[in-house]
Amino acid sequence: MFDLYIGNKNYSSWSLRPWLLMKHFAVPFTEHMVSVAGRDYNPALKPLAGNARVPCLHEDGFQVWESIAIAEFLAERYPAMWPADARARARARSISAEMHAGFAHLRTAMPMNLKLKLQGRPATPEVQRDIDRVCEIWSEARRDFATPDGPWLFGSFSVADAMFAPIVCRLDVYNVSLPPVAAAYRDALLAHPALREWSAAALLESEAHAHYDRLVEEYGGLR
Repeated sequence: MFDLYIGNKNYSSWSLRPWLLMKHFAVPFTEHMVSVAGRDYNPALKPLAGNARVPCLHEDGFQVWESIAIAEFLAERYPAMWPADARARARARSISAEMHAGFAHLRTAMPMNLKLKLQGRPATPEVQRDIDRVCEIWSEARRDFATPDGPWLFGSFSVADAMFAPIVCRLDVYNVSLPPVAAAYRDALLAHPALREWSAAALLESEAHAHYDRLVEEYGGLR
């Protein structure tokens, strides 16, 4: 049994990734939520994670932090978390690492806030480049690597899908128009039962952070 420490479901995009991955692959774990949204370094989290941040996975007191490291740790026990084909697996790792390290303009302009459904606004050139790159990644994966096994980036659900799940949520919240392949992938992931479970729990949370919620007016109000 694992213990997974996560942040607020409404705001914590990083926490969603390992949670969704473990739910999809039916990995048993106990969930522990801590309040972290909107904070900088919090020394109170140091006992829970070496980097004082969540998500962090515990197994018998051993800690694994950073979502991509958690995914790799789990995939050693559950190999189906990565595609079976070597080149597909390499590409899935490449785009997962790119997601982990990149898209700062998009993430800054469109922070995670699942309680909002906004009208949207034209993206800045920097944000649009990030959006275009996301769509390119999704389209190429579906074209070059997807198998008939499912609607995910590589056919069957993988770490790559979990890594991009928060971006899917952001694009939905901020009402970003997408080309057909990217839109179909977005809709498939939004319909995933585990992601729907996460989103439903997020809507029940009472904690609010004004510096995220203030974006309602900047993005044209609620739709």
